[in-house]
Amino acid sequence: MEVNEMNFSDEELLLIAVLLDDDERKPTGRRKWVHPSLLSRATEGEFHTLFPQLLDDETKFFQYFRMSRQQFEILLSKIGSDLKKPDTTFRAAISPREKLAVCLRFLATGDSFRTIAFSFRLGYCTVQNAVHGVCKAIVKNMLQEVMPTPTKNEWERNAREFWDQWQFPNCLGSLDGKHVVIEAPQNSGSLYFNYKKTFSIVLLALVDANYKFIAVDIGSYGRSSDGGIFSTSKLGRRLEMGTLDIPEDALLPGTQQLAPYVIVGDPAFPLKKYLMRPFPGLQVENRIERRIFNYRLSRTRRVVENAFGILTQKFRIYNRRLKLAPKYAEKVVLATCILHNFIRAGTAATPLNDDQIMAGNLTDLSRQGGNCSTIAFEIREIFTRFLNSEQGFVPWQDNMI
Repeated sequence: MEVNEMNFSDEELLLIAVLLDDDERKPTGRRKWVHPSLLSRATEGEFHTLFPQLLDDETKFFQYFRMSRQQFEILLSKIGSDLKKPDTTFRAAISPREKLAVCLRFLATGDSFRTIAFSFRLGYCTVQNAVHGVCKAIVKNMLQEVMPTPTKNEWERNAREFWDQWQFPNCLGSLDGKHVVIEAPQNSGSLYFNYKKTFSIVLLALVDANYKFIAVDIGSYGRSSDGGIFSTSKLGRRLEMGTLDIPEDALLPGTQQLAPYVIVGDPAFPLKKYLMRPFPGLQVENRIERRIFNYRLSRTRRVVENAFGILTQKFRIYNRRLKLAPKYAEKVVLATCILHNFIRAGTAATPLNDDQIMAGNLTDLSRQGGNCSTIAFEIREIFTRFLNSEQGFVPWQDNMI
């Protein structure tokens, strides 16, 4: 007998139709909690198969994780408590050690979350959460330890090291910006579109004589200039206000000439009493002493570019386009800067020779943004005279210009 031939009310017919529709939507098979390939993580996953073998080979371990085994263990001891999660009745939680291994492999290779998920036999979201969680823990637990605000004594030590290793006096640090290429963020227009025709966020860094980061500013739009980013950064504002505990003016080496402590940058930055940049092209024609100043400053400024080169070689994410939203990309970049300092801690820099240092085209320095004060011009002239004097002279400078 058909349903409509039976004596059902309209309400009863409606309820029957709903129940029949729900029954048709029920899946025919039972949904699996985990994909079968993930069930073999303990026997085939990269962490469980390769990691134990790397522990017996320090060279291979360093090549794989970009740090020594001892540094790995120290790092784990500092952030492990933030990564530990309780097991559930359904499955065991990923260990802090494995999460750290996943994150370091991502930073070292720049591989996608999907690729690493297949290698480690983990879910895509598990890898994503591990990377974000480890980077967050590194920033939280290690930023102040490896990148603290320098004290007056530390600023003075930086200046001595710059003079000893790079032959530029009263120098506190080398300043520059680096574009970190990312995927175009949604609805961002041209904010992140830079002059290199890519989308990026900017890593602005002040570096010491040993290639370690003193201070960083991360996340500015790719379209912004280095000088503009610096002026609005915390570092730039504190330098302008004089709240960074920078020492008073000091005598230039071997002289009775007082000069302030300065940082050095390229022509994209404004000339300040605390920030030296090269003379522009029109001002160095037939002026040997100014060409020598430009060479000596550019040679010192290249320290920050060397630091960026070391960072890029160690963490290959910088050789690929980061497929992360800007807020997550900022955290990842900051974590790599912290790890860079952590790995280099206690390691003295080996200065490059002049064949390896490219001082740049000394005549192509026409950009001069910002309004410079008279005192800033005078300070640059003081440094120029010193670098051309007997006390500041270095034997190779005439040949290099």
